[in-house]
Amino acid sequence: MAGYLACASCAIAGKVTPVFTAETQGHRKTIYNRGVVGTFAFGAGVAAAAVAAGYQSMAPTGQLFGRTFTGLASGTKKLALTYDDGPNDPHTLRLLEVLAKHDVKATFFLIGRYVRRRPDIARELVRAGHVVGNHTFSHPNLIFASEEQTRAQLQDCEQALADAVGEHSRLFRPPFGGRRAATLRTARELRLEPVMWNVTGWDWKGKPSRYVEQRVTRQIRGGDVILLHDGSHAAFGADRSQTIIATDRLIARYKSEGYEFVTIPAMMGKSVLV
Repeated sequence: MAGYLACASCAIAGKVTPVFTAETQGHRKTIYNRGVVGTFAFGAGVAAAAVAAGYQSMAPTGQLFGRTFTGLASGTKKLALTYDDGPNDPHTLRLLEVLAKHDVKATFFLIGRYVRRRPDIARELVRAGHVVGNHTFSHPNLIFASEEQTRAQLQDCEQALADAVGEHSRLFRPPFGGRRAATLRTARELRLEPVMWNVTGWDWKGKPSRYVEQRVTRQIRGGDVILLHDGSHAAFGADRSQTIIATDRLIARYKSEGYEFVTIPAMMGKSVLV
């Protein structure tokens, strides 16, 4: 034990002079290396856990922070089209025309402040038989929001939807897909059902319709929840014409292959009305 005490004294004094004897030095080195490796492994494990948690907080299909709906078992002949960040003029209304042409119902996650701006478009969505859900009032990343801020965002959006369309779904999609355990807990306290996705067209980047279509078709396995956008959180009036073209082509393609397009409540097989 004298060697350890001496070493500790050296460390406290800021010295690095070795104090082990020749016959114990190898043994001490082994113990030291094990300690360093153990400390490094622990630190690496903590870092890996932090990275994994960060990934899960944004990963569409991640379930670490709580259950969310992401679709059905692979191979099911049902697909759900979902659109975020509306209502948006004029592209939400143009999208309605395409969906009506194919007799397809979709699910729209609306931003509350845009609903306040154009409640008539929100009402038109419901009138056409589509489902509308909560996408917060102003589209913040809820990972960085307190529980009080999250509650306010959800409640304000719920009120905007209620004022515009009356009865509506209890569906909720977090902006950017960002959520923590507290996010989902707050949503469920408000009787909201979290919905994510497992297929995305990356259409928010303003890519051409062919790009959006190809991104979606590479991911389809059946039973999928497809994420597209009829608006943009950055600005009202965003150009979503390429999403509309891609939607037209995707519906035609998958209907010809025997797929059925359904709303999220239909896919879930339950009523989710307020």
